[in-house]
Amino acid sequence: MAEKITLSKKDRRAVALRSTFIQGSWNYERMQNGGWCFAMIPAIKKLYTTKEEQREALKRHLEFFNTHPYVASPIFGVTLALEEERANGAQVDDAAIQGVKVGMMGPLAGVGDPVFWFTLRPMLGALGASLAMGGSILGPILFFVLWNVIRWAFMWYTQEFGYKAGGKISEDLSGGLLQKVTKTASILGMFVLGALVERWVSINFTPVVSTVQLSEGAYIDWSSLPAGGEGIRQAFEQYSSGLSLSPEKVTTLQDNLNSLIPGFVPLLLTLLCMWLLKKNVSPIIIIIALFVVGIVGHVVGIL
Repeated sequence: MAEKITLSKKDRRAVALRSTFIQGSWNYERMQNGGWCFAMIPAIKKLYTTKEEQREALKRHLEFFNTHPYVASPIFGVTLALEEERANGAQVDDAAIQGVKVGMMGPLAGVGDPVFWFTLRPMLGALGASLAMGGSILGPILFFVLWNVIRWAFMWYTQEFGYKAGGKISEDLSGGLLQKVTKTASILGMFVLGALVERWVSINFTPVVSTVQLSEGAYIDWSSLPAGGEGIRQAFEQYSSGLSLSPEKVTTLQDNLNSLIPGFVPLLLTLLCMWLLKKNVSPIIIIIALFVVGIVGHVVGIL
């Protein structure tokens, strides 16, 4: 029986160090996939001895990936554990590994931004700035040291946590636990991405459907406003009370669509792109086509 291949702490540390550069080759097609694959190279070299196996592993990790760069660490840990089990003969296929990655990256991305960008960094920045404003050089030094110590500690320990948790998941392959986790993670990831469609995808049909003349008193009479700041103040007050900015109410095609089914057209566009990807149409072709349709639609007055 062949000796079990195990990733040492040195191997895992090498992955953690390389994960710092996960944003290094960010691209619009697969986003952080290049940085992710670069970080996984030390583990792939340790787990797989033949060039063919290494090529397959690299190809496996060049799939789409995108999340907050720091909270990617627990996903790295789980992935390392699954790759280790696969290298030792466990029935862990490509879909299982990619499903866990996709399922975890969405929910964790929503945690990383408020914790790091909107809470921790502003707090440390304010502390450093207060010292710097007092003339102390310790301000920027303190910010730099504290930020990187906290960041590195979080990345390392969460990667280790993910590695140990991933090992426990893969212990019960016969009971189907990995399959259940993969399915749950995939469903959760698709749910999060689906909820973000309305926020990320924006389409605005500009053709005017109707123009209605408003009655007097339903709109702001700009000629009657006093000059200067007082006029601006009154205009804001009247607008906030519900008065229209113009004497005409213009209804566009997009207004009608929003009143019927908000977000329906962005959803259709997303489903169309998914269908094209399923038909093996290149993502680059889809991106270029969207640019062309948007520009032409704007020129002819549709979008």
